[in-house]
Amino acid sequence: MHHLRLQCNSHSLFGTSRHWNSIALPERLCAVATTLRSPTVRRRRLARELRELRKRFGMTLEQAAGQLDMSKSNLSRIETAEIGVKPRDVRAMLALYGVTGEDAEALIEIARGARQRGWWQDYSDVMPDWFEFYVGLEADATSIATFEAEAVPGLLQTAEYARAITEVSWGDSSAERTVAVRMQRQAILRREPPPSLSVVLNEAVLLRPVGGAAVMRRQLEHLADLAQSPTVTIQVLPFSAGGHPAITRSYVILRFPDAIDDPVVHLDNLTVGLALEEPKHVDGYTLIHERLCTMALSPEESATRLEHAARDLT
Repeated sequence: MHHLRLQCNSHSLFGTSRHWNSIALPERLCAVATTLRSPTVRRRRLARELRELRKRFGMTLEQAAGQLDMSKSNLSRIETAEIGVKPRDVRAMLALYGVTGEDAEALIEIARGARQRGWWQDYSDVMPDWFEFYVGLEADATSIATFEAEAVPGLLQTAEYARAITEVSWGDSSAERTVAVRMQRQAILRREPPPSLSVVLNEAVLLRPVGGAAVMRRQLEHLADLAQSPTVTIQVLPFSAGGHPAITRSYVILRFPDAIDDPVVHLDNLTVGLALEEPKHVDGYTLIHERLCTMALSPEESATRLEHAARDLT
């Protein structure tokens, strides 16, 4: 069983009064709710608001679950976005917390959107729940910053490199569908507008010939081509930089179109993913990324390094 730990720092859209139906919901929530692409981001936003409403209404998880005729564990998982919730159940929660009228309808509309299927759900046979959650967040991100120590990030992989990585990690039984997921994820780079992407690669990524020399050469050439995009910045962290603040950890920092949706730091390994939302984590990893960008070669120098690495494989 895969565990996703969510640490949430929530800023409610509502006022501090317990008379919720007397407070108008901010208009931007209603507008943004119709423009979000990802049901995962909708679910996350809804979870945060339901949790904050319950707390401000002065009810414990156990009390609210009892009134709603559901288990405490289920309500907890709804409030941490680990599972979805039906619009009729959202309506019951809002009625319990005293939220009615347009305020309630705005949140119920988000609940309806959160029930839609993302394309990634068609690949649940090769994607654990924690990674489906990550891909759902990635799909709506407007800014992605990442450091990779050993491999090219999935958003930048060629199909043959992705296949080689998958086969050496998991075997070849699910390779084609796993590669298909990675290629589909890359569609966000072609949308309008695309997300801004800041990638720092440990120099080891360039030197490890995954899939053999020819596959790796084409992968490096692909990176050099992507680096020409105005929204993609690729920097190489050379061995000569010595120790650095991410020496034991790769990471991804995701930011979203609206300030209502807090940024997320995503960490993972082969079997589990961790999403961190508390400001201290986001700010900490943001500072680390800024430091790595300073320590790394400039984008221009990095492009030259990629070209030289590709040439060495001919």
